[in-house]
Amino acid sequence: MMYSSRRKPVLYFKEDKRFLTRKCTVFKLFGLCLLLVMGSLLWLQLSCSGDLGQPPPGEPPPQHCPERLPLSQDNPGWGPHKLALIIPFRERFEELLVFVPFMHAFLNKKRIRHKIVVVNQVDHFRFNRASLINVGYLESGNETDYVAMHDVDLLPMNEALDYSFPTEGPFHVASPELHPIYHYKTYVGGILLLTKQHYQMCNGMSNRFWGWGREDDEFFRRLKTAGLQLFRPNGIKTGYKTFRHIHDPAWRKRDQRRIASQKQEQFKVDPTGGLTNMRYTVEARQELTISGAPCTVISTKLECDLDDTPWCQFS
Repeated sequence: MMYSSRRKPVLYFKEDKRFLTRKCTVFKLFGLCLLLVMGSLLWLQLSCSGDLGQPPPGEPPPQHCPERLPLSQDNPGWGPHKLALIIPFRERFEELLVFVPFMHAFLNKKRIRHKIVVVNQVDHFRFNRASLINVGYLESGNETDYVAMHDVDLLPMNEALDYSFPTEGPFHVASPELHPIYHYKTYVGGILLLTKQHYQMCNGMSNRFWGWGREDDEFFRRLKTAGLQLFRPNGIKTGYKTFRHIHDPAWRKRDQRRIASQKQEQFKVDPTGGLTNMRYTVEARQELTISGAPCTVISTKLECDLDDTPWCQFS
């Protein structure tokens, strides 16, 4: 809302010695109170409308102090495509409270229709980022036609970053030359956009990666096997300051242990696993609002074949 640049009215009383020296009466006090009330009403009128005069011809009359609501995340006028922003999640509430409002505002400003889907792992197995992304894909609904595999601790700080529909092929937003930590050429983690058709062509992500790391390296090979070309940002000049990494390694230690045969299995390609052998149960689905930003939280229990991947457990 535009406000007038004129100064707020200030009540000014000229000193009148005769008035001050004479005896105060009830009528004088009543008149003074009435004057103060009228001045307060005048001040409120100015601060609300911004201008007491008539609007110029052809312009609508000024609105009186409405609170401007945030733009919707699902405005059909923004285009035919809608993004499912999938967040694999477990016990990272401090990061989530920052992430959801930030990304909602960021995507609204870019006029990207979106739905924030937080897939919360509530079972007692080790964290499985890839499986949670598979769940997010399967539970994101038919109204979305592309997905963003997005870490909860990575915030885009450059508005030139593209989150639009990746027509040509998978688009790696957090490319190695921009990510603050990971800089190797085959890195496709952090933030990766794919159409749902391309994600299906890859059979999703492998479900064999329990604990932290390696699942995105295996997915890079899936992209190549599916014959998909990977695209990355061009012309971004902010370097490693393009993103803000809000993870605190001292407070949020990662599960990097490699148990038994997992040390050998972590470098192998999973030729058959993915969406086709995904096993899970949705315990709850909740629609939340964080600082005015809507998100869907899907509490999920993953299943583990102990004969196939015994390292899904800590013991």
